[in-house]
Parts: sequence; C-alpha cells; structure tokens
Amino acid sequence: MPRLVVVSNRVADPRRTAAGGLAVALAEALNQSGGLWFGTSGAVTERDAGGTPGEAALQVQRAGDVTLATVDLSRDDHDAYYLGYSNGVLWPVFHYRLDLADFDAGSIEGYRRVNRMFARKLMPLLRPDDVVWVHDYHLIPLAAELRAMGSTHRIGFFLHIPLPPPLILAAIPQHEWLMRSLFAHDLLGFQAQADVEHFARYVRNEGRAEQRRDDLFHAFGRSVRARAFPIGIDVDEFESLLAGRDAQDTLATMREQYAKRQLLVGVDRLDYSKGLPQRVRAFQRLLERYPENRNSATLIQVASPSREDVHAYADIRRELEGLCGAINGEYGELDWMPVRYIHRTVARRRLPGLYRAARVGLVTPLRDGMNLVAKEFVAAQDPADPGVLVLSRFAGAAERLGEHALLVNPYDTQGTADAIQHALRMPIDERRARHARLLAQIRTHDVHRWQREFLQTLTEDPPA
Repeated sequence: MPRLVVVSNRVADPRRTAAGGLAVALAEALNQSGGLWFGTSGAVTERDAGGTPGEAALQVQRAGDVTLATVDLSRDDHDAYYLGYSNGVLWPVFHYRLDLADFDAGSIEGYRRVNRMFARKLMPLLRPDDVVWVHDYHLIPLAAELRAMGSTHRIGFFLHIPLPPPLILAAIPQHEWLMRSLFAHDLLGFQAQADVEHFARYVRNEGRAEQRRDDLFHAFGRSVRARAFPIGIDVDEFESLLAGRDAQDTLATMREQYAKRQLLVGVDRLDYSKGLPQRVRAFQRLLERYPENRNSATLIQVASPSREDVHAYADIRRELEGLCGAINGEYGELDWMPVRYIHRTVARRRLPGLYRAARVGLVTPLRDGMNLVAKEFVAAQDPADPGVLVLSRFAGAAERLGEHALLVNPYDTQGTADAIQHALRMPIDERRARHARLLAQIRTHDVHRWQREFLQTLTEDPPA
C-alpha cells in the first residue's frame, strides 16, 4: 500500500477524532498507510524571534502510526498568505462576495512564497511511491511548486469550499495563474456537481481546455480529472457522542428548561457566508406573521467566533447582536426570550444533545461548500419523533438532501419564515418519513466513503 501524505493549512492529531473535521475524515487512511500529515503548526513567529518570511524550521513528531510535520509561519507570511490572500481574496470570491474581497492588498506574493516554502520543506520528506492529497484553497499552487522541483507523485486536491462561476472567478487578479495551477494535480475533488460544472466552464472558456471525457480535461500540457466527492460525517461516531454524558446532560437541560417551548437551533461560525442576519430576520417574520409562535418558539443561535480582527466579521457581529436584541425587546416576555444568542464555541460533545432537543434545525447559509451541521442534525434526531431540517438551496448539502429537507432561499425572508412554520406544524408521519430518507442518505454517503472514493480514483490509472 502506498503511503498517504496529507497536506493542509493546519495539522491535526488523527488520534483525537472527537475534535471532528479533517482528522475524522483522514484518520483511517493515514493510520492504514503509516501516513504523513504536513502543514502549519498554527504558531506565528515575530521577526525578532527568527520569523523570516519564506523560511521556517520543520518540526516532526509521531502520533501513533502517523508522522506529523509542521512549520511555524512568520508574521509577514501569516498576514499575507493566510489573512491577506487566502481569507481576504479567495474566501470572499469563492463565496460570491466580490464586494468583500481586498484585491489591492498585494498579498498574492506572500501566498506564492508560502506555497513555495511548503514545497521545499515537503519534497525531501516524500518517498517515490507516496500519494499526496492536498486540501483546500490555501494550497492551490502547491502541486505546481512540487512539480517544478521534480515531483512525479500522484497528487490530488480537494476544495472544501464552493467554486464560483467563471465570471466571478475572472474578477481575481491573476486568476489564469491560479486556475492553471490546478492542472498540476492528477485529480480535483469538489463538494458538489455545480462546482465541477463551474470548473468545466471556466477551463473551456478561459483556458481553452479540451474536455476528453465527462471528468477529464486537458490544457497547459497536462490532463486532470475533476469530479464531485461530497464529504460526509462519521454517523456512528456522532451517534456515540450523542450517547455520551455531555450530550445527554445537554439534552436533559434543554428539555427541562424549554419544556413548554419549541426549539429552533442554528450552529455556525460567525461568518458572512452563513446568512445569520437573514436567518434571524426570517425568525422575526415568523413571530410577526404567525403570532401563535409567540411565547412558544425559541431560536438558539450559536455563532462561534471567527476572524474577529477582520472588519467584515466585526460588522456582522454588531448587526446580528442588534437584531437579536431588537427581537427580544419587541416580543420577549418575563419568562420567554425569543432568541438565545451565544457568541462562543459550544463543545462538540454537547452539540448532539442540543440538536436532539430541537424541533427545527436551521442550516441556511448564503453559500457553503457542503455544511456538515445539516448532516449532524439529521444524525442526532430521534427516529420516533425527529426534528425537521430547514436547508438553504445554496449549501452543497442541498444537492443530496434537498429532496427531503425543507429547501429555502435564505434571501427570501417571507419564504423562509413560511418554511419554518411548515416545519413547526409538520405531522409526525411526514417528519418520520423525511428523516428516514435523510438518515439513509448520510449513512450511505458518509465520510469513510468520501475518502475511499477519492483515494481510489486518485490511485487508479487515469482514462486515456
């Protein structure tokens, strides 16, 4: 079996799968192959502490059968590569928010510099038969840098966030270089078929690529396969969290404190892509148009901190807090607050209990690559008395879950309020039928199938 080498912006210990995220997805494959995980440590060094841009000391440690190799970033590299280009340009553009992109930051050179440094540090660690799996928008040019150093490895890339349509991509200065870098890979994985179609249209129109098969594109002297591999969750692992003491304590507390209420739950990072102000306005419209929900429906909105040193995030926090305060002031009673707003991270081991207590799960981003909260909400429900998933049509999860969730346009305040009312009044037989189909879907397309299908496709002989 070839060794798997995973490269991501941050490295996680695959033994600590309870933390969720990429570690859960990749632990199985890394442990089977005695793999290597390479990326940043998360530490930022100042110039006077040896933090020279484009240079970093390599730190290697063992985590069971897996090798973890990390580098610290200098302050200049972190600000340019991570804050400046990855999250100041690529994140907003890929989420269709050209108005929030800082194209004048001049940070692309830092982005290139760090990817070049990653390649320099990683290349000596690679064995001839390694299979390399690169993750996400921070590292789009890494494979091209490795190829320039002589790498002939199989290299796959997975984009965890959405890929926008060609005209939006074309707004990025040097977008041709960015998309050309993708052709240094052997396989490109996207969350949704819509993302694959955006890629295909871009490379055909802008790169004059030849589409040789449904998933095979040739341009710039190389061929690359591009397919949708929608990421899932580990349903069994999440159900084991639900059975744990923390989740059960949370569930008991929710049922005791909200015995006379119907709970609506949203759990998100505080990010402008998540549609949180639009969601709260829809809840406000629900109380306005359907007054029977007053003194009854309660929205618990968890919005964990995210990049709070960026102006756009500070703005959305102020807007959200103002909306929640206004609703509570207008509709609240001495014994009932319509909105419980929590601006901190809730431990993952408690979330299954919160989801289970909810009659409605609100997953209504303006744009999302997948959104695993939707799948976690489904996994946490009681099949005998399940809650209803209200899901944005602009989440990648909607491609597979949209038929049995209540699909909404988060920009349509009244339409979303109507969908929430439908969810709150849905008969139990319909709730059970919808939940059964959603649960079957997330079990079939779980995180283990995601990584197996991607790696199998990456290592098989490509079509002619």
